[in-house]
Amino acid sequence: MRLAEGAEILVFDGKSGEWRAEVTQAGKKSGTLTCREMTRPLQMPPDLWLLFAPIKKARTDFIVEKAAEMGAARICPVQTDFTNSERIRRDRLQAHAVEAAEQCGGTFVPEVRDLQKLDKVLSGWPADRRLMFCDEALVGARAALESSESGKWAILIGPEGGFSEQERARLRDMPGTVAVSLGPRILRADTAAVAAMTLWQSTLGDWQ
Repeated sequence: MRLAEGAEILVFDGKSGEWRAEVTQAGKKSGTLTCREMTRPLQMPPDLWLLFAPIKKARTDFIVEKAAEMGAARICPVQTDFTNSERIRRDRLQAHAVEAAEQCGGTFVPEVRDLQKLDKVLSGWPADRRLMFCDEALVGARAALESSESGKWAILIGPEGGFSEQERARLRDMPGTVAVSLGPRILRADTAAVAAMTLWQSTLGDWQ
């Protein structure tokens, strides 16, 4: 980073807050930073997971970046019946989450999980976590989140082709699932992720 010995920089590791560090050794290929004092404590996001079906590379990157910026605690790519992409580079997406945290001044980095089939995820769904299911079939209806429904949550965004009828029926039958509309128009998957997180954060999260 072209810093000389004695220079200072702010650093964070996603676990112990933000620290002022001094460059105590600077070489051509490596260097040493020594943490001098904490400048900000770790700021944890709400206990919110974002589940989404991967789409085109650049738009999947966008979803991960915005989820990290907007306060997701965990980012979970899922393969649905109509998911177009069958593989992801988890390490690359995790790097995007780190960069997003750096750019927005965050001290926490959400974990990006490996791609899993939605059916498997729902089969092992924790009983104490509610699920906000963004159902494109409800386009134009009123969102159904109440400000008293706080606690552990997850948001599920479908693929470009929408959810299959079997997936929609299973989701609606799950205890603790809330089906919501994201307005009068069907949104692209990347736009829907931002809209859904905005709705949840402004109603139940730390934007209140």
